[in-house]
Amino acid sequence: MLDETKVILLVEDNPDDEALTLRAFAKNNIGNRIVVVRDGAEALDWLFKRGRHAERGEPEPQIVLLDLKLPKVDGLEVLRQMRDDPRTKLMPVVILTSSKEESDVLRGYELRANSYIRKPVDFARFVEAVREIGMYWLVLNEPPPVLPPTR
Repeated sequence: MLDETKVILLVEDNPDDEALTLRAFAKNNIGNRIVVVRDGAEALDWLFKRGRHAERGEPEPQIVLLDLKLPKVDGLEVLRQMRDDPRTKLMPVVILTSSKEESDVLRGYELRANSYIRKPVDFARFVEAVREIGMYWLVLNEPPPVLPPTR
């Protein structure tokens, strides 16, 4: 399932969850380039090519895997800003979090998340969840067209 043109943006502040996610992608032979950012402010800078990411060369992500409990800017605010901007309003976003709060699920969907997945505690279940994410979002899903920049 290697396609380096299909970048995955992983927004995750927990080093253990990051390592687990990367290991699950590797175990499923998903070789796409995975860009990891560790807080909400950095995610927004990466997405909107600001600050130290102003000159980034990677293509726009095929999918954003977004944790909710992030430092600096929480995941729901990242999602809100993404949906408010024409450059990212159609970008697929999967909330991948350990939050079991019903209000987080509801708010995520109100902000037009494409999916909400609770991180399974069991590694085998997590590997299967990542396999399904990869198969659907990187292989089967037809992404929206990239819109030209607006001025």
